Amino acid sequence: MRWDVHYVEQTGSTNADVLALARAGVPPGTVLRAGHQTAGRGRLGRTWEAPVGSSLLASFLLPAEPVPFLAVARVALAAAGACRDLAGVDAALKWPNDLMVGERKLAGVLAEADGGSSTMVVGIGCNVAWPPLDERPPHLREGVTALSDLAASPPTAGEVLTGLLDRLEGWLLARPDEVLDAYRRVCATLGQPVRVELAGRALEGTATALTPSGELVVATGGTSVTVTAGDVVHLRASPPPPPG
Repeated sequence: MRWDVHYVEQTGSTNADVLALARAGVPPGTVLRAGHQTAGRGRLGRTWEAPVGSSLLASFLLPAEPVPFLAVARVALAAAGACRDLAGVDAALKWPNDLMVGERKLAGVLAEADGGSSTMVVGIGCNVAWPPLDERPPHLREGVTALSDLAASPPTAGEVLTGLLDRLEGWLLARPDEVLDAYRRVCATLGQPVRVELAGRALEGTATALTPSGELVVATGGTSVTVTAGDVVHLRASPPPPPG
C-alpha cells in the first residue's frame, strides 16, 4: 500500500471527509489526520470527544472487505502493535472495536462504506497526550486512558500514526483467518462474563467465540446467541495474554 497522508488542524469528521474523497475518486491508501474533530463519530451514531491536540485522529481509505469486521480488526491490531512497540503499552481488544488497558478505553475504531463501493473508510481515535486527570472534564476521567497516563515518554500522535501504518501494511496482506486468529488471541472479551446491550434488551452470558464474520457468540441459558452488533460490558476483568 502506498500511503498518501494529509493533515488538517481541524475538521468535523475525518471519516466523513475521506468518504467524500473516495466519492471524488482518490485511491486506496489516502489518509487524513486531524489535530481536532468537532463532529467525530463513534459506533451507533455516538460522538467521539477528545481534548484539542491530544489524540491521533485519522481515517484510512482501504480496499473494501467482503467481511467489514476484518478491516476493523486489521487497523485495531496495527494500532495495538504500535502502542506496544512505541510506548510499551499492551492494549487488549474489546469486541467489536475498542482498544483497552484494563477496563479503560485507549482507542476506538470505526469502519464506514458507501454501498457497492470498492473501498471503505476506517477511522481511529487513539488517546495519546492527554492532560493530567484532574485537568480533564469530569466526563473524560472515568473509563478512559491515554498513552501519556501509561508511559513515561509517550510517542507523539504523528509517531503513533507512522507506526500504525507500518504495521497495517503487513496486516492488509494477512489472510482473513490469520487476522481473526490474531484478533482472538488479544481479545479481552472472549472467555469473559459479559452483558451485551441490544436494541430494547440486554443479554448476559459468557462470550465464547468469534465467528468468521466477526460476530460474537454468547453462551446464555443453555444456548448460544450470535450477536452482530451491540455494546459489551465486561462483568469481570481478566485480560488476555499480551499481543505476540
